[in-house]
Amino acid sequence: MQRETTIDAPHAAPAPPGPPVERTAVSGWVLRGVSTAYLVAGFAQPVFAGVFLSGDFDGLAWHVRGADLVSYLAIVHLGAAIAVWVRARRAWPFWTSLALVAGVTAQYVAGTEGALWLHFPLGVALVAGIAGMFAAVWRRPLPRRRREVRADG
Repeated sequence: MQRETTIDAPHAAPAPPGPPVERTAVSGWVLRGVSTAYLVAGFAQPVFAGVFLSGDFDGLAWHVRGADLVSYLAIVHLGAAIAVWVRARRAWPFWTSLALVAGVTAQYVAGTEGALWLHFPLGVALVAGIAGMFAAVWRRPLPRRRREVRADG
C-alpha cells in the first residue's frame, strides 16, 4: 500500500471547523498595556532604592518619583480592571488590582514614615504581585463575553 500525502491531493476534504478562536477584547489590551507599564515601573523601584543605598543621594529622588509613578499606575490599572469586569465580565483582575492598590498605598505610607521593617518586605511582595498579575493577563485571551440569548423568550 502506497502512502498519499494530503498536500498534493487536490480532492482532499477541508478540515472540520474547530471552536471559534477567542480574541482579547480592547479592554483586555488596555489592561495588558497598563500591566506592562506597571511591571516596568515596579521593577525600577528596587533599582532606584539600590542607587540611594549605595551612597548616591539623587537615587532617593528617583525612588520617590518612581513611587509616585507606581501609585498612579496602580490606580490606572484598577480602572482598566473595572473596564475588563464590565466589558469582558471577568472580576478577578479587579479584585487582584484592588489588593495591589491597597499594598501600594501601604508601601507608600511605610516609605514616607521610614518604617523600613515594613517597606522592604512589602516592596518585594508587591513586585511579585505585579509580576504575577502581568503574567496572568498575558497568559490567556480576555475576550468579551456575550450575553446568552434565552430561547424561551
